[in-house]
Amino acid sequence: METRLEEMRRLTARAENRRTETGIPGVAMVRGAIPEHQLAGVYEPMINVILQGGKTLTIGDQAYRFDPASYFVMSIDMPATGAVHQAGPDKPYIGVSLTLDPARIAALLMDIPTQSYVEGERGGYSVCAVTPELLDAWLRLLRLMERPADIAALAPAYEREILYRVLQGPQGWMLRDIAAPDSALSRVRSAIGWIRKHYAEDVEVEKLARLVSMSISAFHRHFKAVTAMSPIQFQKRIRLLQARQLLIAQSVNASAVAYEVGYESASQFTREYARFFGRPPARDAAQIRENMRAAA
Repeated sequence: METRLEEMRRLTARAENRRTETGIPGVAMVRGAIPEHQLAGVYEPMINVILQGGKTLTIGDQAYRFDPASYFVMSIDMPATGAVHQAGPDKPYIGVSLTLDPARIAALLMDIPTQSYVEGERGGYSVCAVTPELLDAWLRLLRLMERPADIAALAPAYEREILYRVLQGPQGWMLRDIAAPDSALSRVRSAIGWIRKHYAEDVEVEKLARLVSMSISAFHRHFKAVTAMSPIQFQKRIRLLQARQLLIAQSVNASAVAYEVGYESASQFTREYARFFGRPPARDAAQIRENMRAAA
């Protein structure tokens, strides 16, 4: 397995310390020290494989660590903060990701026998150990960076194999539920889409439950199981992440940003921002801008 990882590290040598496109649709790579503020955001559904170093994601109140030869499945849009860990002075963090397309998963499910999946409400994200078969499929996919003329013909087949291998793994049920429009996971995803679009508005849980055709109690239970947060807590994370982006990009004052993202109290916004990011809004934004200038 180490030989495969070494080749994959070589193939990703041109990756930068931010999302770097590979030329393969839906596949991206990243390498090196990634600024903390770039890792704080809403993560979209994907499979993320660590090739070197490690990564920590904090979702809700739980921190998840994954290291080389492990993969991370994110089945919903999820607000999170993170940090990457270098493997050594000359061994930077390296990761690759595949954006998940529900239509492609659904097409695959139609072509394979009904499988056994471990059911349960363990969230819309998980860390798993990579298998040799899964790593082989990833290696074939990444080799296409050296043969771009083959991408259109072969990338869909290799992506399909990756999805198939993940479906066979301990979190395969998560992919199945992405593609099933009536699953609890898909209904929660619909509610999350509404919250992301209307994050500055008041969240009415009863309205969201009706929107996804669930009872209020069932909606609360499934939403918390999938995201590790209540709908109100989820919305607050979205608001705070959006506020941080505005503060960094526009250098506006914290009170104006608080009202723009939906807070009615600037003091409440400041308290919750400092609790989430570790610094008050103005100081946090100033520190990030200073770090960005130093890195330029």
